[in-house]
Amino acid sequence: MNTPKTTHSILPIKATARFMLAHPAHLIAQGFGSGLSPIMPGTSGTLYAWLSFAVLSLRWPELFTPINWAIIVVLGFVLGVWACAITGRNLAAPDHGSMVWDEIIAFWLVLLFITPADFTTQLWAFVWFRFFDMVKPPPIRYFDQHLKGGFGVMWDDIMAAFYTLLVFALWRAM
Repeated sequence: MNTPKTTHSILPIKATARFMLAHPAHLIAQGFGSGLSPIMPGTSGTLYAWLSFAVLSLRWPELFTPINWAIIVVLGFVLGVWACAITGRNLAAPDHGSMVWDEIIAFWLVLLFITPADFTTQLWAFVWFRFFDMVKPPPIRYFDQHLKGGFGVMWDDIMAAFYTLLVFALWRAM
């Protein structure tokens, strides 16, 4: 006897502080709460990245050296693949808007390469990074659409960071 197959679509879960605190992966993927912003969570995550980079680098310069920031970015990327995979699965949305660890790691990478930089330069880095992350010019859009799971979530922002750094390299070359 054939029974008709039914398909149930799973609606994404609302990201809340309670959800975020339910698992360490959620806390990380949601940028320690910065991704819970009701408006423009990606921008909030990037602002969190900028503020945390500045505070940590100024408060403990002997600990947060360029080489240590490079290690933090690499380990943060790996950690992000894990955290975003779990959080996306638990939110029933593989690249849920509240997941901003990808923005944090990618913008730390940008800041690592442009530091030392004055406020205006950092502001332009922020603007360019947000532009590339939101517009997703090729091949960022391709990666965003075709790479899945935690790696896909993290990778398209690394590409946005690369584009941002490319703008700065061209700007400095002129």
